[in-house]
Amino acid sequence: MIINGPNLNLLGIRQPEIYGGCGFDEYLATLRSDLAHVQIDYYQSNVEGELINKIQEAGFGYDGIIINAGGYSHTSVAIHDAIASITAPVVEVHISNIFAREEYRHHSHISSVAKGVICGLGLKGYRLAIDYLLQ
Repeated sequence: MIINGPNLNLLGIRQPEIYGGCGFDEYLATLRSDLAHVQIDYYQSNVEGELINKIQEAGFGYDGIIINAGGYSHTSVAIHDAIASITAPVVEVHISNIFAREEYRHHSHISSVAKGVICGLGLKGYRLAIDYLLQ
């Protein structure tokens, strides 16, 4: 299960100099084509509570979760707690290098409960996270 947070529905439109010019739906189609043997479900919301509900729903039935919580990564103790409460392994992904950006982005509440963090490698980070979870 891939879970994307706020503003990631605008990939390909929003700040392409940071996030690239490819929309996530287009990238997801490529992932699904390249990994046809893997079921890749996807969810995106701009609402913190909806993200928590999806984490809890997926966290006991999926083999893994890839999450890019967007700005909530840096602010949400509630998302941290939801991830800490589930059994599925979680890989945190950031499209941009959060450590090369504004100071407030340098800390993620999610990292301490994730199996790993991939940041700064663009959309390829999602594929790397899937490869990790398949191992």
